[in-house]
Amino acid sequence: MFEAKVTIGLKKGISDPEGTNTLKALKLLGFDNVVEAKTTRTIDLLIDSKNESDVKKSVEQMCQRLLTNPVVHTYEIKVVKK
Repeated sequence: MFEAKVTIGLKKGISDPEGTNTLKALKLLGFDNVVEAKTTRTIDLLIDSKNESDVKKSVEQMCQRLLTNPVVHTYEIKVVKK
């Protein structure tokens, strides 16, 4: 059994309105030392397999086919044995 964590973010140059609004709100609350705020999302998957490389390949396919849009997203996959 493996746990796969997929962290999805926006590519450089893609606008991040949620991150921009978060930064503005933090500044209004007096957190002037915050320079940048970016949003990401994480998808946690529990996968029944005995082979870590198969899990990585499978999660890579999931990212390419469903979880991300390659035009605007970057992603990172971390796999941990459970």
